[in-house]
Amino acid sequence: MTPVGSRDTSTVIAVDAMSRSAEASSVASGDIDALRFLRRRKVLVLPLAILAAFVGVGVLAPYLAPQSPTATDLGLKLTPPAWLADGVAERPLGSDQLGRDILSRIIHGTRISLITSLLGIVLAGALGTALGVIAGYCRGWVDSLIMRVADMTLAIHIYILAIVLAVVWGPGLRNVLVVIVFLLWSRYARQARAEVLVLRERDFVTAARALGCPGLWIMARHLLPNIVPSLIVLSTLQVGFVIVLEATLSFLGAGIPPPAPSWGVMVADGRALIASAWWVSTLPGLAILIVVLSVNLVGDAIRDLLDPRSRKL
Repeated sequence: MTPVGSRDTSTVIAVDAMSRSAEASSVASGDIDALRFLRRRKVLVLPLAILAAFVGVGVLAPYLAPQSPTATDLGLKLTPPAWLADGVAERPLGSDQLGRDILSRIIHGTRISLITSLLGIVLAGALGTALGVIAGYCRGWVDSLIMRVADMTLAIHIYILAIVLAVVWGPGLRNVLVVIVFLLWSRYARQARAEVLVLRERDFVTAARALGCPGLWIMARHLLPNIVPSLIVLSTLQVGFVIVLEATLSFLGAGIPPPAPSWGVMVADGRALIASAWWVSTLPGLAILIVVLSVNLVGDAIRDLLDPRSRKL
C-alpha cells in the first residue's frame, strides 16, 4: 500500500510537469503566431530598422560622429548642407551659427535621447508598478492613499514644475528625469492596479493565500509576472512621448543645457534662423519626428502582438 504522503508528492510532481509542458507548448505556439504576425506586418521593417539604428548610433555615438559636437569654427558658420550651393564636405548636414557640425550634434543628441528615455521609463515604471501592485493587492486605505497621490500629480502643470526645478537646481538631466518620473509613474500605477484587482481574485492567488504565502511573495511571484506584458507595451508607447518631452524641456531652457547637443537645444538654437538657415533646426526636428513615429508604430505592433485577438486578424 502506497503511503498517503508519497502519493500526494507524486501527484504534485506530475501536475507540475504537466503544467510546465503545457506552458512550453503555449510558448512555442505563441512564437509561431508572433512570426506569422510579423510576416503580415511588413510595414514594420522600416520602423524596426530605424529603431535599431537609433539604438546603435546612441551607443556608438563617440565613434560615429565625424567631429566633436561642441567644436566651433566661425569660418564655417551657417554653412549649408553639402548638397546645396556653398556646401562643403566637412559639414555634410551643414553647420550652426558657431560653425559646429550638425551631423555630429545629431549623432550625439541620439545618445542623450536614448539615455533619457531609458532611464526615465525604467525609473517611472519601477516606481509606478510597485505602487500599483501594492494598491491593487492591499486595497483599503493603502489603495486610496496611493491613488489620491496619483490624482494629485495630474493637477500639477508639468512645465511649471520643470521651470521651478530649473530655477532651484539649474537645468540638467536630473530635472528631466524628475519631470519624467513625476509625470509617468501614475500611468504605470493605474495600469498595474487595474490588472492586479482582477488577478487577486483568481484561483491561483487564492490557493497561494491558503498555503500561507506572504503578501510580498504573492505580489512578486504570482502577480507581477502576469502584468509584465502590458507594462512592456505601455513602456514602448511612452518612449516617443519621453523623447518629445525631453526635447520640449530643452527647447524651453529647463532641460539639457547648452552646449550639450540635445535635439531640443538644437531646435531652439535655430528658431531665429529658420528663414536664412533652415537646416539648423529642421534637421534635428526631422530626427525627432522620424524616431518618435517609428517608436509609436513599433509600440502599436507590440500591443497587437501581445493581444491574442489582434494576432488572429
